[in-house]
Amino acid sequence: MMSVTVTVRIPKELKEEAEKHGINISHVLRRALEEELRKRKIKEAKEAAKRVGELFSRIPEEEIVNRIKKARKER
Repeated sequence: MMSVTVTVRIPKELKEEAEKHGINISHVLRRALEEELRKRKIKEAKEAAKRVGELFSRIPEEEIVNRIKKARKER
């Protein structure tokens, strides 16, 4: 995987405190970004599923049953 450099400005005191506690800032920021992206992807997937559900709810039940029967016959 190719990587890129991203520059982030933080208060000097925050950096000093992180160093004092042996915190790998790059690692923490990478994990936080990965977690935020994971959350947003889940949110997008849920929204897409909701939209699909709304579309399917507009299809009459009889139409769904007929299409399932037709698909079974074609097997």
